[in-house]
Amino acid sequence: MAHLFVDISSHGFGHLAQVAPVLDRLAELRPDVRLTLRCGLPAAKLRQRIRAPFAHIAAASDFGYVMIDALHIDLAATAAAYRAASADFPTRVAADAELFQALGVDAVFADVSHVPLAGAARAGIPAMALCSLNWADLFHHYFGHEDWARPIHAEMLAAYRSATFLRTTPGMPMPDLPDQRVVAPIASLGRERRTELRDKVGADKTVRIVMVAMGGIPMRLPIEDWPRLPGTHWLVPADCHPARDDCHAIESLDWPFVDLLRSADAIVTKPGYGTFAEAACNGTAVLYQRRPDWPEQEALIEWLHRHARAREIDAETLRRGTFAAALDELMQATVPPAPTSCGADEAARHLARLLK
Repeated sequence: MAHLFVDISSHGFGHLAQVAPVLDRLAELRPDVRLTLRCGLPAAKLRQRIRAPFAHIAAASDFGYVMIDALHIDLAATAAAYRAASADFPTRVAADAELFQALGVDAVFADVSHVPLAGAARAGIPAMALCSLNWADLFHHYFGHEDWARPIHAEMLAAYRSATFLRTTPGMPMPDLPDQRVVAPIASLGRERRTELRDKVGADKTVRIVMVAMGGIPMRLPIEDWPRLPGTHWLVPADCHPARDDCHAIESLDWPFVDLLRSADAIVTKPGYGTFAEAACNGTAVLYQRRPDWPEQEALIEWLHRHARAREIDAETLRRGTFAAALDELMQATVPPAPTSCGADEAARHLARLLK
């Protein structure tokens, strides 16, 4: 039985959304593959997305960026965290190499930490990465002008270059990664349950259902102060749930996220691969606020506007909840054909070949 070690970043939920369909498809192609997952997200969250059986190591090998909230980076704290992580980098790489050998790992798959890729290279184990971004390019974008950042960027880039990189569609350009394969969009498809959802929240069929989901990183929105929009019912995170009869907490419904997304009319969110790809592939309209100076988002936004009904809103509109005009425009727009989400099959076949 082949043994695949999978390392999933817990910087939000988007990395899990990319990896889960790939692992489920791999389990269909290669039922002989045993999965060990390392991720800082709770095992219950992983099992909501991944049907294939796996062993879970509750740990995180990367932190991505230190976030103030879902939209804003704490650059000073992030710089300090990268400098601390780099000081310990050789030890962590050696520990991963020893772990992979002790577990009898045949291949390593990462989205998108560079540490396990370096560990696999040290252990002589084949490795593959998957993502719409990589931390080396983002690190260079924010800190490349700093003298202290150059050796850190070099070690990150060397780790990514040691593996084949599967760049998702959409995804940011990665000219510094020569061993790169582009795969089609990866998105889970939900079940159409619109009537059931409206019955559950007590809304009739003329009411539009709008989700608010910022991608797994906490962000407190003042939803209690948002104006009531006629004919609109909100699905919001539990920590933002006000005592209003036009709102339901997403968690209280206990539905798969993609079922809610497919059954809703629109979602309010930020640019992120998982939400954008799943909204487009499930035919759900998108209102989004840009993330200040996030280099991945331009590729995501350009793709979204070609494949979904989408409108940008500014920070003040998000804070005040004054979405009526934007929502009306979205609901009146023509629904474009949904993109084909065959990237999971493509990526799974790359992994199957790696395991051979």
